[in-house]
Amino acid sequence: MNAGLPDASVPSYWVPDSWQQREALQQPQYDDAIELAAAGAQLARLPPLVTSWEVLALKQSLAEAQDGKRFLLQGGDCAESFADCTSPIISNRLKVLLQMSLVLVHGLKKPVLRVGRFAGQYAKPRSTDLEVRDGVSLPSFRGDLVNGPEFTAAARRPDPQRMIQAHAHSALTMNFVRALIDGGFADLHHPEYWDLAWVEHSPLAAEYRRMVAGIGDSLRFMETLAGPIAGFSKVDFFTSHEALLLHYEQALTRQVPRHPGFFNLSTHFPWIGMRTAALDGAHVEYFRGIRNPIAVKVGPTVTPAQLLPLIDALNPDDEPGRLTLIHRMGNAKIATALPTLLEAVKREGRRVLWVADPMHGNTESTSNGYKTRRFDNIRGELDQAFDIHAAVGTRLGGVHLELTGEDVTECMGGARDLSETDLDRAYKSMVDPRLNYEQSLELAMLIVRKSVGGNS
Repeated sequence: MNAGLPDASVPSYWVPDSWQQREALQQPQYDDAIELAAAGAQLARLPPLVTSWEVLALKQSLAEAQDGKRFLLQGGDCAESFADCTSPIISNRLKVLLQMSLVLVHGLKKPVLRVGRFAGQYAKPRSTDLEVRDGVSLPSFRGDLVNGPEFTAAARRPDPQRMIQAHAHSALTMNFVRALIDGGFADLHHPEYWDLAWVEHSPLAAEYRRMVAGIGDSLRFMETLAGPIAGFSKVDFFTSHEALLLHYEQALTRQVPRHPGFFNLSTHFPWIGMRTAALDGAHVEYFRGIRNPIAVKVGPTVTPAQLLPLIDALNPDDEPGRLTLIHRMGNAKIATALPTLLEAVKREGRRVLWVADPMHGNTESTSNGYKTRRFDNIRGELDQAFDIHAAVGTRLGGVHLELTGEDVTECMGGARDLSETDLDRAYKSMVDPRLNYEQSLELAMLIVRKSVGGNS
């Protein structure tokens, strides 16, 4: 189906490589143009990772989230690695999102739209093109999609063949997630499938299990009256990543039968990061032409004069479900930076889904050299986001989080009150600090308490 989308939403003057006529930031410097072209051609012949009807189904669900009928939970790794493409790590990520969504569904009394920040999150923007160690200068590590993390000339060389490897690892991840969900992994009759062994003694475990038991009792009561309810055995699940490396995204941008325009079939829900959101830049040029639902990260320095033209460029027809704005201001800045943006978009009557990313604006470095985030700041920004939206008369329709199902100690605070000294125990992230399972579940419970308290 075409979800009622007008053909006017399809630009007639756009092609997948038109971005190459614009300034493209955060792109690696490949040293062999022939090798790059060959890898792109090979990638363009490979099967897509998602389908157009999945993309359009997500767009429809995001339109419902804009209307307050759903809540978006988007989460996953800061940067995936090829080495983490294993069944335990993938299933643990899925478990965390399923458990968080169960908490949100139970508390918010509305469907939760689950979007994984994985199966393609292999590229990361960097502050500088070069990294210098002991007088040696090499290209910065830009994620497994581009180069390797080891500080050697061979590893740090941008390698076009890594795009083929990324496609393969994304396909393996997607295949396993789909198999788990189709096989009943998300079945509400068996939430014990979602348990993570290392959190057996979590301070939140008892509260979560009481919640699960209550849902199980309600489900059994309903099925006693109405018979088995098949819809509780599966969930809809979608993928997302920052569409940073444009050669990769271009190669997986396709036309499909019976649908006009082009779809990015590397993921359901690509987004533009803060560093690449220039109105006249290559990423905005690429994004304006694809029919996927898209998102843009919005930071504290963005003004209404910058944001409104960007909305016009990316969603000129004000299409429902098309555009999500993910604000990431920081706990100390959100109170002054967010209200004017909300008011401007509301005043113009533009249809967007507002989502809070309380992670990226709250990163700091510790005395022992770790990048970390304080749980109190994450919670504080999210609390303020709900209050600010309520005061302006807009709706916070979701959250965007960096999290993992592994037993990591990367963010301080939370249920176990992790301290700076705890970071040494299990800091595994290649780039940014992530919430562990306990902290993720605690944040889901805090969202429910804030929303039920009348501040949603």
